[in-house]
Amino acid sequence: MSIRPWVVVEAPDGRGLRRVTVSGEAVGSAWSLRELRGMLDRLGHGAVDLQDPASVYWRGGDSGTWPDRPRRRRVTGAVVLAGLLASAVLDAVIGWPDASGALTFAQRVTGAVFVLFGLVQLAAAVSVLDFWGKRQSALSGAIVLLGVLVALATDSLLVLLWLDERQYTPYMLVFMPLWCWSVWALRLLLGEKPWKGVPHPRKFAAGVFASALFTALSLAYSTLYQPTVAPMHFALKAEFGTARADRRLPFVQVPLKISVKNTGAFSAYIVISDFTVYGRTAQYAERGSFSGEDWRNSIDKDGEEEAERHVDRLAFSHISSGRIYEPGTLLESGQEDTREHVFQIPADARYDLLSAKLQLTYMRKDRGRIDGEEFARQRATWRMKNDVPCIAGGCGDRIVYLGAVRHNNNLVNVTRAAHYVLATWSPLGTPAYSISSYHLDGKEIDLAEEKKDVARFGVASVEAQTEISLAEVLKSVTPPRLS
Repeated sequence: MSIRPWVVVEAPDGRGLRRVTVSGEAVGSAWSLRELRGMLDRLGHGAVDLQDPASVYWRGGDSGTWPDRPRRRRVTGAVVLAGLLASAVLDAVIGWPDASGALTFAQRVTGAVFVLFGLVQLAAAVSVLDFWGKRQSALSGAIVLLGVLVALATDSLLVLLWLDERQYTPYMLVFMPLWCWSVWALRLLLGEKPWKGVPHPRKFAAGVFASALFTALSLAYSTLYQPTVAPMHFALKAEFGTARADRRLPFVQVPLKISVKNTGAFSAYIVISDFTVYGRTAQYAERGSFSGEDWRNSIDKDGEEEAERHVDRLAFSHISSGRIYEPGTLLESGQEDTREHVFQIPADARYDLLSAKLQLTYMRKDRGRIDGEEFARQRATWRMKNDVPCIAGGCGDRIVYLGAVRHNNNLVNVTRAAHYVLATWSPLGTPAYSISSYHLDGKEIDLAEEKKDVARFGVASVEAQTEISLAEVLKSVTPPRLS
């Protein structure tokens, strides 16, 4: 009857780890002879002579066969751990703003998915300690593999979004190296075959594939495709009131009532607004003419598209201008505001008509957010000539407003350069606006890119116009009051 050895040290596995059994019971694994001695000491067998074949049986090598490379193994595990932690932080930074504050359901889902991805990678980072250690858990390798696949998927999405515009953003210094790391880590893990310890590897692979496919479709829908949303509607109205004579001066005071209501489903930021009052003068002819030649001349000479038989040589004099709202004002859905402006005209003014034009340029809040405090600050071109950007055509004497604007989908923010909204206003000209990735750098604006950015942020303008005869306005003003 043979005597069975008391301690058995198995042959090294592919990583140099040797399994140890004592009296037929597995007690662990050891990387080195020193670690084996420490294991036996903890079990109360420190007096065992490791060189005595009656006490220790060595399989696949003797007491000097320890092929483990601890430095290489630890460095590799540390690099995988660092990559998973960095990717988890990046996904959480990207996803949390949308998950907690996005206005649309699709954007909230996208943010929540990225936060979930961060948690998965955090769990994978914890599992790295076991998988690059003694692999006491059969699932640690599968969890690490899942974390690396998630990192590869998210980093690939970020790279693809960046390639669409190829603008500099500080985040590209993070997700591009992480993409390279995820490719390297996946190749490394495929060589380790971490799915071996999973009870049902085929079901695990099918589950991972299905989850990845569902997630990719969700992200593609919410990020790369902009679904049709409810259109914005604004009700603008201007109405001239009853004129009153100025008792001290030969002028008539005319009130103008302006009403604005956001009848759309979403709130909106006011980019720039303007109202202008004009007085019309014309030459009248009793017989008059109404020919194609007259109409062509009115277009070519004055740009005037109206045509009237007894009226010719229309001229519009600028009487009064102002802004309806300060730039950056947030107009909530359903909000209605009314403003009354009073302007003056001479009592003997020769205008036949008074007209008022309203213009409102807005940005949808469900598409982006404006730094209202920065945007509301006035920059006068005549005082800050070297510190004011201009829209094509030059600034002239204008007030310029400039502020940072962020897209509501944070995936777009991290893969695009910083964007700014610019608006200019002057009583002498038409209000102008622009959205681009410049900031007081003097560079030319790419008009194609500007048009794309304006559409992406949902910037649009609405206008309204009203006119009234001066006789109607002055009907309550009697001559004695004007004397």
